Amino acid sequence: MADLVEEGLSREAALRIALAARALPEIVLAGFVRALTDRLGMPLNTEKLGSVSVADLQQILKGDGAGQSIERSALKQAVRFLRGEEGVEAELPQVYDYAEGDMPESIRVAVASNSAENLDGHFGSCLRFLVYQVSRAEIRLIAARPTGQTDVAGDKNAARAELIGDCHLVCVQSIGGPAAAKVVRAGLHPLKFSEPGPARATLGKLQAALAVPPPWLAKILGVVPATLAPFAEGLDA
Repeated sequence: MADLVEEGLSREAALRIALAARALPEIVLAGFVRALTDRLGMPLNTEKLGSVSVADLQQILKGDGAGQSIERSALKQAVRFLRGEEGVEAELPQVYDYAEGDMPESIRVAVASNSAENLDGHFGSCLRFLVYQVSRAEIRLIAARPTGQTDVAGDKNAARAELIGDCHLVCVQSIGGPAAAKVVRAGLHPLKFSEPGPARATLGKLQAALAVPPPWLAKILGVVPATLAPFAEGLDA
């Protein structure tokens, strides 16, 4: 963002553009600034950015061949950032203390998020990962990890996987094949949910599954799957 300020943009305008670029998968910030300038003219300011609609943004990105391929939910999120309707810090949910062993037989889940306490992000472009500890009795938000530092890494997807490497699962709206492979190599299990929504609603369904975990979840928990429970004694022998 410092480069944008140096180019003569106000800090507020630079922040809006940087956040919008991060909400759009595969968009390079420098190219995004050029596309905005071509459409809106110089100088870019908050008034001009505040006038951008989803249809405008599609046209702005059309020159890169990206406008039609980006999902509408991501375009809407980017427009909200450009207009200043949302920011990164303003709506972060409350994080609670957690010490290892506080929640026996729990798993740690990362949620790709762009706003509040929602599951509404793509693995490669979400603004943050919300990290929850989930047991049969409790869902506790224990961290909110911004992803900004991963954008300058040599391998952004590997850096994002490392950022949540202490988790067992990562819930996203979408994730590409190469990124999914890196997530799996980092020891995480990716779960895709195409429709955005409250993170706790999704985690509630996962929480219910902890009572009688399917084989893949039982493996993460280190317990015998319910389908194999009758044979557990023989397996331990």
